[in-house]
Order: sequence, then C-alpha cells, then structure tokens
Amino acid sequence: MTTLIPPTAETAAAAPSARADAPRERNPLALLGHQIRYEQLSFWRNPQSMVFTFVLPIVIIGIFGAVFSGSEGQDFFFGLTGMQYYTPVIAAVSVLGACYGQLAIVLAMRRQTGVLKRLHATPLPAWVYFAGLLVHCVVVSIVDVALVFGIGALYGVDLPTHWGAVLLTLVLGAASFCALGVGVASLIKNSEAAPAVVQFIQFPLVFISGSYFPIHAELLNTIAGLLPVKPFNDAMLALFTQDAGFQWRDLAVLAAWGVIGALIAVRSFRWDPRPE
Repeated sequence: MTTLIPPTAETAAAAPSARADAPRERNPLALLGHQIRYEQLSFWRNPQSMVFTFVLPIVIIGIFGAVFSGSEGQDFFFGLTGMQYYTPVIAAVSVLGACYGQLAIVLAMRRQTGVLKRLHATPLPAWVYFAGLLVHCVVVSIVDVALVFGIGALYGVDLPTHWGAVLLTLVLGAASFCALGVGVASLIKNSEAAPAVVQFIQFPLVFISGSYFPIHAELLNTIAGLLPVKPFNDAMLALFTQDAGFQWRDLAVLAAWGVIGALIAVRSFRWDPRPE
C-alpha cells in the first residue's frame, strides 16, 4: 500500500521553481512573426534569388516599353496598346513565378537537404511554417507587382482605381499559386527534378493563357479559362483596362485551384526525403 507524504515547506517552495523552469508555450502569432522574418531574411540575403525575382520582370516590361512606346490600340491586343496589355499580364506572371515556381523548388530543396525533416522535429506548428511562407510570398509579389506597375506608368499606362480589388486579386492569386506550389512540391521526388517539373507544368499554362501574346482561339481560351493562370491574367487586365472592380468569376476559379492544391498538399506532402 502506497503511503501519501504530505507536502513540506521545502517541496512547496520547490514547486513554483520547477514550474518556472518548464518551457513556456509561445504565442502562435509571435511564432508566425518570427517565421515571416526568417523567410524574409533568407530571401533578401540571397542576392541571386532576389535579383532574378525582381530584375527579370523589370527587364521584360522595360523591353516591351521600348518596343511598344507610342503605339496605338490594336485589334491583336483586343483594342489595347501593347503596354496596356503586357503591364498587368507581366505583373501576373511575376506573382506566378514568385509563389508557384519559386516555392515548389525551395520546398523540394529543403526536403532533399533535410531542412524540413529537422524543422518538423521542432515544436513549430506546421500551419505556422506554411503561413509564414505564404505571407513571405505575398510580400515579395506585392513588391514585384509595384515595380512592374511603376514602369508601366512611366510609359503612360493608367493605373487602376479600384485598389481594394487589386489587393484582393493579388492576395488570392498569390495564395492559390502558393497552394499549388506546395502541392507540386509534394509530388517531386528530388530537388534535381524540381525545376524541370515546375517548368513542365508552368510553361504550357503560361503559353495558352495569353501571357506571351494574346490568344484569339475561342476554344483554347475556354479551356485556359478553367485553369488557374488565365483567370488571374483576365482579372488583372480588367482592373487595368476596363476600370473594373472585383472579377468574381475569375476569383472563384483561382480559389477553387487553391483548394485543389491545398488538398493535394495535405494528402501528399512529405517532410523527409523520399528513398531512392
């Protein structure tokens, strides 16, 4: 029979000290802020990644500005000038690259090198890690889009007036492409294959969605309209060229693809490298 020993003054005094030494659970919002800061520092301290993320869209829109400067509206661009067409489209492509392409490759590399496995062993909740990645990608996308908008304005492209619709479109597009990026990263076996897999999916989507040049084939436009890139392009174009507000149909398609990407990620995402 076990004898219960009543607490003494010494044990009573030691109890608060033991509780004080126990690790305290951190505020989830504080953890999220720390994770966002970590992702931002990692990005800005990588000059090569930063340069290609921001410089490439600037160079492309600058070249288009030199080519189409002073041109009139053309039927080929649906009655728009070249710069009126390409400014929102290049902004949309920059969001796609920053959120989908870059995220899928980064996650594949981190899994291959064991970073994700070590991270998963820490007390950091998974949702905090992915929310930090999402916010980081949104911030990078906003900076990228602002640079493209600014250069377009230098060439006479009018800026949109419905900035609430612009912000919602950018955030929803970034979130959907991030979810698709995580979903694709879940299917990539090793980091060496990541760029090829990402481009294999991205290039045809960008091509048929009118990002390189306008598509006038009705059937192709109908098919592309059910995929994630063209609705994002169309929403951005409407905000710029039609002084329109929220493009709910395009946003609904984007949201649906974001849900699909999230479901794939939840079912298939791995923290540790796949055995060869």
